[in-house]
Amino acid sequence: MAGRADSTVLTGARVVLPTGIVEDGRVIVEGTRIAGSPAQDAPTLDLSGHWIVPGFVDMHNHGGGGASFTSGTVEDVLHGVRTHREHGTTTLVASTVTGEMDFLAERAGILSELVEQGDLAGIHFEGPFISPCRKGAHSEALLRDPDPAEVRKLMDAARGTARMFTLATELPGGIESVRLLAEHGVIAAIGHTDATYEQTVEAIDAGATVATHLYNAMPGLGHRAPGPIAALLEDERITVELINDGTHLHPAALELAYHHAGAHRVALITDAMDAAGFGDGQYQLGPLAVEVKEGVARLVEGGSIAGSTLTLDTAFHRAVTIDRIPVGDVVQSISANPARLLGVYDRVGSLEPGKDADLVVLDADFTLRGVMRKGEWIVRPAVVAAV
Repeated sequence: MAGRADSTVLTGARVVLPTGIVEDGRVIVEGTRIAGSPAQDAPTLDLSGHWIVPGFVDMHNHGGGGASFTSGTVEDVLHGVRTHREHGTTTLVASTVTGEMDFLAERAGILSELVEQGDLAGIHFEGPFISPCRKGAHSEALLRDPDPAEVRKLMDAARGTARMFTLATELPGGIESVRLLAEHGVIAAIGHTDATYEQTVEAIDAGATVATHLYNAMPGLGHRAPGPIAALLEDERITVELINDGTHLHPAALELAYHHAGAHRVALITDAMDAAGFGDGQYQLGPLAVEVKEGVARLVEGGSIAGSTLTLDTAFHRAVTIDRIPVGDVVQSISANPARLLGVYDRVGSLEPGKDADLVVLDADFTLRGVMRKGEWIVRPAVVAAV
């Protein structure tokens, strides 16, 4: 009996599993999920010379393909999501930027519908509860202290789809907001902060669990005033986000984070804005004008870095080929860790029977050649299937 049309066995590749790398491995796809055994006479796809890794999970992303998650239409948001899927990100959280409270609440309502229908994995509010001293590409005029009542307003507007808030926890109301978020199972992330070491420790003890793009938009590491970086790196309760685009971080800073925190506490993110997967030009990030030149996004006024144009396949490639991080560690950082933080590791983040058939095919040089999401090829590998 011929195998069902929705059955496929991917063979011959190096497969990265939670238990390690399997040479000449196989991944069995049945419908939308990974299976433990194939259907009788299921067709095979020979991927010899390639790698199969879990689909990437991006927990910090503002847009792509020319589309903004903060201000775009539903169609724009879906276009941005598709752009990142073509680059291997099969699970994506939409991040907002600082805006008026009513506008952010309205955006939360729009984005929550896309979460409910499975296009997004949640909403991340980056701002307005951040420090004017470390505002980065956020409008200073719209910043405000993290009032727990206003945090709750955005949580309610998101209808249970809020996954993370970035806060300058040293500001008035910061610690109370962290406690509120922790009580409701929402990630409190420390970022765009001017906190001291001691203030950061207090926020972690209150329930903060993530460092928003570690190193960026926070005081540097000092030998007498270690600041937030030391507190965030040393505490096992914290997962540190890293933007590995070659602009936001020196390779030595990335190596320090991996060495000190360990791969199990790193989440590789894009912090992408509209230009990701699209190109140079003029853009808007919230109310602020941005110019992208040679792939680097900066505010037109002031020149601050304004997000990235990164896609996670590039972050993966850099991590393995330039930073020399072991493949298994990169997979942990780009798939498993963010999936656990978002509470979706039961469905995505690793290649295991019963989970969604979300995977990325890379060639021997770690260049993306295929992307599958829920059993459907988004990018089909250019190889011939065996009969």
